[in-house]
Amino acid sequence: MYHEHERDTLAFSHQLYTNTPRHLAFQATTLTEAKVWQQELRAKLIELVGGFPEASCDLESVVLESHEFPTYFRETVQFKSRPHMAVFGYLLTPKHLNGSAPNPAILCLAGHGRGVDDIVGIAEDGSMRSEYGGYQNDFALQCVAHGYTVLAIEQFGFGHRRDPIARERGGGNSSCQPSAGAALLLGQTMVGWRVYDAMRAFDYLATRPEIDTSRLGVMGISGGGTTTFFTAAIDPRVKAAVVSGYFNTFRDSILSLSHCIDNYIPNVLQYAEMYDIAGLIAPRALFVESGTEDTIFPIEATRFAVNAAKAIFKHFEADDRLGLEVFEAGHSFHGVGAFEFLKEVL
Repeated sequence: MYHEHERDTLAFSHQLYTNTPRHLAFQATTLTEAKVWQQELRAKLIELVGGFPEASCDLESVVLESHEFPTYFRETVQFKSRPHMAVFGYLLTPKHLNGSAPNPAILCLAGHGRGVDDIVGIAEDGSMRSEYGGYQNDFALQCVAHGYTVLAIEQFGFGHRRDPIARERGGGNSSCQPSAGAALLLGQTMVGWRVYDAMRAFDYLATRPEIDTSRLGVMGISGGGTTTFFTAAIDPRVKAAVVSGYFNTFRDSILSLSHCIDNYIPNVLQYAEMYDIAGLIAPRALFVESGTEDTIFPIEATRFAVNAAKAIFKHFEADDRLGLEVFEAGHSFHGVGAFEFLKEVL
């Protein structure tokens, strides 16, 4: 007999989710088992995102231009992440450093929109905004204001790194699609491409003597939060990560709601939920912030996922290294508790 609910595609997806065992879900009972689990899941995750090049190409880094502002210096930089692919970004250095001891650095990753310019205060006409703006609230500039050196890079498919069709359509248009679809056709993922860019960004920071590479953070919102999260899970050089407007469960967000293709990792749910992957960051630091009115990352699922991740962090005696701030707003960067948290851990 047929039932009307069997025409419900979301109910079908949820049923499959329920019936799919996650083969690398966290089940460790000792610290030794937990560390072995991390190695296994991290290796599987790297495989699922499409893997990374066996050998790193030369960075061939260049400084394209420099600007001085009242409280910081900005260098426009470029370096290669892979053959035939350059990463564009801005290095922001607080003026008060004056050649003092190496400074902690935060890699900043923008979400969908105009790209990296929109987190360093550059308006669409090229002028500098007089106050923080947009849903991302110029969080790279906020990091500088808190004393951190910042490398803000353009994510693959945004802003300065788009295809000609997206460029013709104007500032807010990305080329996530078809780029993310192209990645899938090639057996890779946009998550993997962007995480590797972030890893090469850390390689670039290691060439800068003014950076303390033992104190590297990564911060992002939305699509930048996605890359932040997976970079921290995969690259142990990350000492602290701030994930804004992303951390949730796959079930309640990516699986259930309409998202850009850049969010999808084929087969990931056969192995782990998002809170399991968060466990790869332990005992390093992770801070999550989320708005109560965020319509694409439901707040109750965020709370659930943080609690599930905290149970994993406890096995590493690091439950105090996983923070959460819930604020009254929609999908936006808040940056209140996050900077207090970074002060303690970075």
